[in-house]
Amino acid sequence: MKVVERLKSALPAASILFFALVSAALASSGGGHEAAPKGWVITDTYKVLNFIVLAGALFYIARKPVAEFFTSRVKGIEEQLAELEQKKNAAQKALEDYEAKIADLAGESERMLQDYIKQGEDAKKRILAEAEAQAAKLEENAKRNIEQEFAAAKLKLQQEIVEKALAQAEAMVRESISSEDQDRLVDEYLGKVVAS
Repeated sequence: MKVVERLKSALPAASILFFALVSAALASSGGGHEAAPKGWVITDTYKVLNFIVLAGALFYIARKPVAEFFTSRVKGIEEQLAELEQKKNAAQKALEDYEAKIADLAGESERMLQDYIKQGEDAKKRILAEAEAQAAKLEENAKRNIEQEFAAAKLKLQQEIVEKALAQAEAMVRESISSEDQDRLVDEYLGKVVAS
């Protein structure tokens, strides 16, 4: 946009230069088809002076717009370079930020991995502790059940032994006691009962 405006401002100077050169060319042609004289003639001096005057006028008229055009062009290039430098610096900063984030991601992933490993180890310890507690509880219950079963078996065995012993004692008593002994024992018992 700026370049177009500068070209528009330089257009009058360029058109004056164009018309001056065309008029100089037409003036130098002389209009006829005569043979050109040899050597330097007065018209050649006029042509050179005409060219110098036109060139000086053109320089005087076009000096300022051309200088402004090139000055503004230089400023535009400087602005573009400054803008590109700023973009370069911004891109460099963004690159550094991304590199730092990538480095942080590597560290963060390592920390997360360590956290997961620690959580896994803690869960393993907790599960093993719960399993040991359940195993101890099951072992205690099993011991208690075994003791109860053993006590019940012992009691049952004692009862069986007592019953067998009573049965054997009764059998022995029946075999060893005669009817006379039975009568005597009954009499003694009755005597004790009556005496009490």
